[in-house]
Amino acid sequence: MKNLMLLLSLIFTIGLNSFAQFAHFGSVSKAELPTVFLSGDMSIHFVSPEPIQYVDISSKSILGDFPLKNLLRIKALRDTSGKNVAEQMGDAVVTITGEKFIAQYHVVYSSDPSPNTLTKIDILPEHMHSLDISNLGMSQNELKAYAMRVIAERTKEYRVQSKAYGIKARLNNVFTLDDYIFLDLSYENQTNLKYDIDQLRFTIEDRKVNKASTVQAVEVKPEFVLFKPNSFKKHFRNVYVFKKFTYPGNKLLKVEMNEKQLSGRVSTISLKYSEILGADIL
Repeated sequence: MKNLMLLLSLIFTIGLNSFAQFAHFGSVSKAELPTVFLSGDMSIHFVSPEPIQYVDISSKSILGDFPLKNLLRIKALRDTSGKNVAEQMGDAVVTITGEKFIAQYHVVYSSDPSPNTLTKIDILPEHMHSLDISNLGMSQNELKAYAMRVIAERTKEYRVQSKAYGIKARLNNVFTLDDYIFLDLSYENQTNLKYDIDQLRFTIEDRKVNKASTVQAVEVKPEFVLFKPNSFKKHFRNVYVFKKFTYPGNKLLKVEMNEKQLSGRVSTISLKYSEILGADIL
């Protein structure tokens, strides 16, 4: 299993290194853009290597939508008489931006398409131009690659663990990389009853709370979660990635997992700030 994880990590890393080689953005003329042919009732799908953030279609004769977060679908618009408006209005430029790239395509309407006309376009590195991403941090693909590296690591012996209602929770690893914190957590269901996950929350709370005082909790949300299962039968391990945060020594980072059923099982562990400060560098 560990060898498989390491192999997947290597694949993701190689992919990211290749992705990093696309050109910096400069002036580009329409004649230099890759040409895509659109015809009739045919749809064209653009597949992006990362979530699409923005799309512009220069002609109103072409419709576009997002079946998936990394998939753009375009199709020629028909008028009330059933004719393709794209045939009347001519060509167009489709602009697609991801988290760290911009790509443009010259879309030309063809009334007599070739049998070899492409219906799926993979957005390749040679089609991409890099954006100014100095303040954007890592992309989702990069965070996924590093999270895979984390989950392939051997677990360490932390004292951060708990057991309640037959659910055992423990901290496996803590890593930091630049402005990110990676938490590796695992849960073991020691009962025969499947655990249906309602939510998993991370909050910063006071270490000691008097009965008369009001609990003030500040929720912190992950920038990235490696796996998103709805339930687990016996074992569940996951990596949660956060933007760097700090909290004083009189507070704890509380991780609470709740079950869906009414009065369901709740599993809670708490991390001291010293666990974060002592994290290894990824």
